Amino acid sequence: MRHRVKRKKLGRPTEHRLLMLRNLVTDLMEHGKVVTTVARAKELRRLADKVINKAKQEDKVKAIREVLTIVTKKDVAYKLVNEIALKYADRDGGYTRLLHYDFRKGDAAPTAIVMLVEPRQESDEE
Repeated sequence: MRHRVKRKKLGRPTEHRLLMLRNLVTDLMEHGKVVTTVARAKELRRLADKVINKAKQEDKVKAIREVLTIVTKKDVAYKLVNEIALKYADRDGGYTRLLHYDFRKGDAAPTAIVMLVEPRQESDEE
């Protein structure tokens, strides 16, 4: 039974799993997209949306400190707070997109691309 189970274990001990997800979030924010397995991608989406919500706070210093609890690189945290969060200021959620991609060569595991969604452009229709 899956009662009250919130996330997948991904076949790893807790510390390893959390660090793996933190590294995936850092790479996603640094490069804009990441290719990984579908199960990891679904967990990555949840964590990435939470990090972007933390980065959207009014107080920049507090936002950087909270983002650094998850993101592993300082320059990526600054980029997240000063650039990425500003792009999504008018958006309430759904910052990432998951696209099923291909099967991995070694073990035929299904892979997916997780990418940041481009913000909507306001059109000047008058």
